[in-house]
Amino acid sequence: MLVRVVLVAAGALAAVFVARDAPNFGVVEAMVGIALIADVVAVLELISRR
Repeated sequence: MLVRVVLVAAGALAAVFVARDAPNFGVVEAMVGIALIADVVAVLELISRR
């Protein structure tokens, strides 16, 4: 469920920078998704260190 929410957000953010019908939209969406997942993991790690 959490991954789906992150990937929906990645699609929305990627659509801001690249048109949805562009040939490389899937690549940009995947890159944004990986960046968002990495950010979530980093935030969870920082929270657990407290």
